[in-house]
Amino acid sequence: MISEKDLAELENIPFDERIKRVEKLLEAKESPRGFELGLLLALKMGQEIREKKPLGSESGDLVASWNGKYSEYLIEEAIASAKEFMLHPGAIAEKIKAGMKKFDEKDKSSEADALDPSGLRHDVAGQDNAVQKDTESEDENG
Repeated sequence: MISEKDLAELENIPFDERIKRVEKLLEAKESPRGFELGLLLALKMGQEIREKKPLGSESGDLVASWNGKYSEYLIEEAIASAKEFMLHPGAIAEKIKAGMKKFDEKDKSSEADALDPSGLRHDVAGQDNAVQKDTESEDENG
């Protein structure tokens, strides 16, 4: 997965080098996500704009090369992601941060699960309430 750290590093690298790094990251992946392919597509489109080339003159070839290699759904997702990168780069950055936060929280909960091999994560407050209810029932019956 391309992380927030990877994206931050990309900002400090010349544009042509950014494209090469993303391509290298994607080459190492068996099944990239649409978001990751979209990042590459957006960079290619940005390069076309910077070089005053017609939009799609090179990025269109990139998308065409994905046919047969990736599913139609993944290609459509990549195109939609590239569009988001081009139109709303700030919103994408926020999504990445939110995604990384969820990923970190998931890792932390997985670590907690590893500490409880029984798979029964106990809620101490819930146990206290259950004990309190049992005690109240005994007092009423008793």
